[in-house]
Amino acid sequence: MKNVQLPQQAILAKKNSSKKNVLLQQALLLLPFIFLIFMSSCKKTLQDAPATVAEAGLSTTLSAVGNGNIGINVLLNTAVTNTIVNELKTYGNLIKIFPEIKALTMLIARNKLSAINALTYVIAANPDSERKGSPVDAVAVTNFAGGISTWNLDAINVTQAGIGRTVAQDGTGVFVGVLDTGLPDSWRQYFPEERIAVQYAKSFGGGGGEVGTVSEQPNKWEHDQNGHGGHVTSTIIGFKIGNTLVNGVAPKATIIPVKILSQSGWGWSSVITQGVLYIASLKAGVLSNSPVIINMSLGGPEVDAVERAAMDYAISKGVIIVAAAGNSGELGMLYPGAYGPVISAAAAGLNAEFSMPNWWRTLDVPDPTNTNDFYLAAFSSRSLAGQDLDVTAPGSLVVGPYQLNSGQLSYYYLSGTSMACPHVAGIVALMAQKKSTLTSAEAETILQNAALPMSAGASAAGSGFITANAALDAL
Repeated sequence: MKNVQLPQQAILAKKNSSKKNVLLQQALLLLPFIFLIFMSSCKKTLQDAPATVAEAGLSTTLSAVGNGNIGINVLLNTAVTNTIVNELKTYGNLIKIFPEIKALTMLIARNKLSAINALTYVIAANPDSERKGSPVDAVAVTNFAGGISTWNLDAINVTQAGIGRTVAQDGTGVFVGVLDTGLPDSWRQYFPEERIAVQYAKSFGGGGGEVGTVSEQPNKWEHDQNGHGGHVTSTIIGFKIGNTLVNGVAPKATIIPVKILSQSGWGWSSVITQGVLYIASLKAGVLSNSPVIINMSLGGPEVDAVERAAMDYAISKGVIIVAAAGNSGELGMLYPGAYGPVISAAAAGLNAEFSMPNWWRTLDVPDPTNTNDFYLAAFSSRSLAGQDLDVTAPGSLVVGPYQLNSGQLSYYYLSGTSMACPHVAGIVALMAQKKSTLTSAEAETILQNAALPMSAGASAAGSGFITANAALDAL
């Protein structure tokens, strides 16, 4: 394969005495730890009037967070009625109602949480948990299906070094909602405008103990200073580096950027809930005839009943959710990746990394796929009892745009299950292109059955290493 000249800001690297101790001239090996949530089981029941409450009638005046005040998320077993609203107002301020999932958010004194949990119509009430993820020239082409191969794309058999794409599908007609930090202001220099659904892009903020009210933040989705969302997006649709086009798992899929994490990479479960429900509303409305996938390269250990209800609701509308397993190693998976109906991704690396110059774009991963060519990343979360780990994909030393300064293009190797997640979401996009009626449960089963077992075992790798050709052949 002919070497491609890359710009000065491209990543350069050299091998140290150990593959695990890598020196990068323009990038550090980062292990972004990104979080989300899981919720407790529901046992309470209550019959009540079906009337709902208009949010305009709720109190949105917030007392200062502090002095024992906390933001909470409350999941009900019945519709939110006027009677319920009036009673809950005696405990604190109601902030936001999610009528689709019979849930709401409040600001209360911390010592009132147990009393709210004891109410007969409350399934669960828990603190709103903090989560973490980590005008310009436009790209002239409409997609990167003709771009070069990289090791991670070759590993999952969507491309081959020196040849290009090796599968018929490219994600055409499929929408992928990337719930993350948004995109940088110079995103048009990385991605084709045609691949970003600006008409559906959103940013949501607030939540928890910051300001309480979950609200939309117009246009903030394309002013990210964190970089994480751009890197995740690049794995799905590819990216431009200098004059070189780099392929993606599903280069003709359309990305819906939904910023639900702050500029520092943190967010709240109530805001993530809003993002999930927003994508569900698109699937139930203007995108009802299109496959819709959510990529959540984030997670966390805390339980949040409202967030799980939002995911259940989205799946019921036909959305397929893919999430990172977490970067907690032997401590166990993070949620929502560990939640059964969600497709989860563990992270693997290539044993031959740094074995040749420019290995990330010139190395030809051997065919047929041999799982002995890969290692299970030490940081990748192992599943504990009651947790559901599905498959493994490339997630160690994946190259992509990672812009930390406004207007300054930069590219980094990143490692984490956050990087594995978009590989799996991209494969699901290819599957959904081939079968537009694909359901979440069907996709999960096919991925599990098509994966190649890894020596690390099921607790570390789930059903094993997934490749796109195997998943597509199983449809």
